[in-house]
Amino acid sequence: VQLQASGGGLVQAGGSLTLPCVVAGTIRSLDSMGWYRQAPGKKREMVALMGEYGGTNIAPSVKGRFTISRDNTKNTASLQMNSLKPEDTAIYYCNVVASTYDIPTLKNFWGQGTQVTVSS
Repeated sequence: VQLQASGGGLVQAGGSLTLPCVVAGTIRSLDSMGWYRQAPGKKREMVALMGEYGGTNIAPSVKGRFTISRDNTKNTASLQMNSLKPEDTAIYYCNVVASTYDIPTLKNFWGQGTQVTVSS
């Protein structure tokens, strides 16, 4: 299983970016999908997660500005980021919890990370 993440870049404060994530490979079940981020010198933190049936967990710092969506038929997810702030600058990592036929228990899979930089 590989996660194909993209969409990062440089944007001015107040701007928008969309981060898509595609799950490639054969999976048995797909539980949660979402994003974490890590800013320089800080711990990785949860940004937004969506469960298989649409339930969400959104970090208070981005609530109202970021929207997560997923397409279970295509094993894709998307993070729409609006009203970006300089403090949103970080490497964003796509994350899924899934099982495969080789390993039928749920485990975490991570994308390679994409840089988001918001200038003031």
